[in-house]
Amino acid sequence: MELNASVRRMFWALCIMGAFAILSSTMSKSPVLNPFSASLGTPTEWSGLVPAASTIPGILISLPAASLSDIFGRRRFLLLAALVFASAPFLYLIITAWWQLVLVRFYHGFATAIFVPVAEASIAELFPTKRGERISLFTSATYVGRLVAPTLGAYILVATNSGLTYTNFYVLYLAVGVAGVMALIMALAFVAGKQQPRAMQQLKAKEAAGHMLRGWGTVLGNGGALAVSLVQASQYYAYGAFEFFLTGYLTQHLHYTLLVPGLIGTSLIAVAVFARPLMGHVSDRIGRRIPIVLGCLVSALALGAVPFIQDFATLILLAVVYGFGLATVTASTSPLMSELVPGERVGTSMGFLATTMDIGQTLGPVISGFVLSTSLQYSGVFTSLAFVILLSCLIFIVSNVGRKGIVKKRRQRSSGGQLLDRSHGLS
Repeated sequence: MELNASVRRMFWALCIMGAFAILSSTMSKSPVLNPFSASLGTPTEWSGLVPAASTIPGILISLPAASLSDIFGRRRFLLLAALVFASAPFLYLIITAWWQLVLVRFYHGFATAIFVPVAEASIAELFPTKRGERISLFTSATYVGRLVAPTLGAYILVATNSGLTYTNFYVLYLAVGVAGVMALIMALAFVAGKQQPRAMQQLKAKEAAGHMLRGWGTVLGNGGALAVSLVQASQYYAYGAFEFFLTGYLTQHLHYTLLVPGLIGTSLIAVAVFARPLMGHVSDRIGRRIPIVLGCLVSALALGAVPFIQDFATLILLAVVYGFGLATVTASTSPLMSELVPGERVGTSMGFLATTMDIGQTLGPVISGFVLSTSLQYSGVFTSLAFVILLSCLIFIVSNVGRKGIVKKRRQRSSGGQLLDRSHGLS
């Protein structure tokens, strides 16, 4: 009974920390990043580099951090992420050039790059038979932060500026800093504690490096894991570009105020908050394959329709449909990834998934920025996003991964004997 209570406390501590952390990081970019970047004179052809900069650390550090957390425990990596969440927002206050914004975004990106895969690996260990449901609940907690951020950020910008020219971002980034500090306080209060002994923590540096590299080889040699990672990458390729360029499309092309992209972004995340736990539970019951394919088709359809719609109510509806599709896919990719590898490689699998996700989220805005500079403009941007999702879905279907019988065997292997003791889930 005590053990169950301890596991629940660990889980909800991660959820609360995640809500504040993602509120902070999301409010730093949506919808403020586009006008902030423009106010600094960012060249159009390099405009996609600004949002992409924060995803590059995920490519560099998510996999090593998550793999090392398999060896040395989760706590210290979660605390490191919290320190970055708390410190990065205040650097925005001293930016005077667009290239400095790129550097600050790069530093800020290390927080999410470390936090998300390590937290998901901890939850996968704590709840081996309910991974879809619990990882989705954690993600929904972070989505609460994403839900509030666009509207709150837009309101602060409108309240502290006049007209459609946004030049004062000081109060907004102070609010971002407050949320980041709250995430650090939660980490210190609920995550920091006496380190639990783990056998792997006694490994020497060379042995630890060898263990980590073997884990990478295990994942890279798994065709199913690669197919799942490709789907995840395509979803965030589209989401990263959609989140950034939607503001320009609505304010510059359709001449809406900045509150409109904030409301649309909030609607998208609101659906994901409720849909993801539900779809995670569904995927635990019926398998991961059907939700992934269904979600890809729904999200691609919604994105492809965006450039043909100008009505506000219909755009909100498309955002809701897209949010449901995105939540349906991502509710299944993380648990499926953890089921395709041995139990002691769960952290590595989550790190690899996060790395490919960040590769997609990095490439999405950058490539879409160049598409935007062509004669296709916004029609080309949103249509290309739908195409990328459909292509990854087709590859996933052909790969045959996620069939119930195959995953059942993997799940039995990963939940039997190889899992760490649950009380050490955050050691």
